[in-house]
Amino acid sequence: MPNAAAALVEPPEDLLQRARSGEGHAFAALVGEYQRMVFSLANHFVHDRAIAEELAQEVFLELYRNLSHLSSIPHLVFWLRRVTSHRCIDQQRRLGRRPEVGMRDLPEPAVLPDPRDPMREERLRRLIRELPPAARMVVVLRYQEDLEPAEISAILGMRANTVKSHLRRSLAVLRSRIAEEETRP
Repeated sequence: MPNAAAALVEPPEDLLQRARSGEGHAFAALVGEYQRMVFSLANHFVHDRAIAEELAQEVFLELYRNLSHLSSIPHLVFWLRRVTSHRCIDQQRRLGRRPEVGMRDLPEPAVLPDPRDPMREERLRRLIRELPPAARMVVVLRYQEDLEPAEISAILGMRANTVKSHLRRSLAVLRSRIAEEETRP
């Protein structure tokens, strides 16, 4: 039986293989390796720690059920991001918190302010929470996870042009709302 120090340096591919063969400790190590990524993605989307933890648990339960279908660590990471993204969007739809924004009612986009201002950052996080679920997930995957539109397209199962459209429209909405808030007395 390997000791704890050896398990900490075990290559993730070996962990995946052992987890696929039914080894519980290997699966627990995989969860430990990727739980931050899954929780971070969920938390940046839902902005509620308890709900993000619940979503992460659901994702890892689903992972356990689907281990046999995952062939490599890159496939596992892709799968985790995809399932987490879809679970977050589904959660948002179940809660029914989807503010409607009329694109025609918005002024032309302005330049985003310096993001190092903590108050502006908080306003931006609040405004991102008001985006429709699919658009919000695109923004989170692009700017939180630093994924390219092609990667986001694959994760969410939407065309790359749709991802780019979501990004353009979301950024325009965010810019205009920030500008609008800054001009209010």
